[in-house]
Amino acid sequence: MRTDDVYLGGLGVHVPETVSVGWAVEQGLYPASAAEEQGLLATAIAGDTPAPEMALQAAQEALKQHGAPLEELGLLLYTDVWHQGPDGWSPHYYLQHHLVGGDLLALEVRQGCNGVFTALELASAYLGEGRDALIVAADNFGTARIDRWRAGPNFILGDGASALVLSRRPGFARLLSVNSVTIPEAEELHRQGEPLFPPGATTGAAVDFVARTDEFVKLTLSKLDLAMIWITMHEKFVQVMKKTLEEAGIEAEQVTRVAFTNLGRQAVEERCVGALGLPMEKSTWEHGRTVGHLGASDQLVALHHLLAAGELGPGDHLLMASLGPGVTASCAVVRIGP
Repeated sequence: MRTDDVYLGGLGVHVPETVSVGWAVEQGLYPASAAEEQGLLATAIAGDTPAPEMALQAAQEALKQHGAPLEELGLLLYTDVWHQGPDGWSPHYYLQHHLVGGDLLALEVRQGCNGVFTALELASAYLGEGRDALIVAADNFGTARIDRWRAGPNFILGDGASALVLSRRPGFARLLSVNSVTIPEAEELHRQGEPLFPPGATTGAAVDFVARTDEFVKLTLSKLDLAMIWITMHEKFVQVMKKTLEEAGIEAEQVTRVAFTNLGRQAVEERCVGALGLPMEKSTWEHGRTVGHLGASDQLVALHHLLAAGELGPGDHLLMASLGPGVTASCAVVRIGP
């Protein structure tokens, strides 16, 4: 979807202090072999700070930078991956209560690691004169049902939050295009080996994406079927990135930096930057390897880091991309400057 006159008006993040992979290996929490293979260095850990509280801090920073009256905020989209608080309670209303109040439309977006991209599409269609949107992502994975160090084959889960204000009012950057595509034949990948009922959250079952992936591979009918699913996922991801670049009016070579999900080096290179023919030096992997996979916040935290470090300037283009449960593939292109 090409987006016309959609601007990034404010950006805020909250990333807690990090714990090193070396310490985790010494404690027996993370395999030394994985540390060597993946190249990850550290992950952010929030302790007992609730995800909605981190979201609130990130949102306050974003709104302060935006500077527009809160009355112009008409939409709040809260995206998350992990549990936010008491069952039956809505975290987006916590932000509305403590941040803006009023009668704006507040919704939770459950789209896994790709939640921010979905929120960008929804918010872009909503914007109008004097009608801004706030997108927030937050997670704290420090709970008993998930092991942040071993939950997935090529990532370490990190805690943190990010927030972005979208507006028709010119801001520090412009959203040129955003797209998502689903590979529904791969939906079993993230549930294989577990019943649909009762839900795991009600039984205390641990979340282990490594085990689910292994079970998916084992139960897929044939090696040919499995190969076709992997190929389809890769092809559709490349297609959605190329479509987004085309709608943004640029070629892959014109991309200044690429912010992909914070995974191990090989996954970032093979799935994203290498697939576009770009060098790893254009990726944000060097930063991502120091904070962990922050749920839906990876790309916005990367953008915040690049701006703060002076690694993006007026006229530069950032390609943001992600693969999430669904399986969904998402991409967006942002140009720095009004």
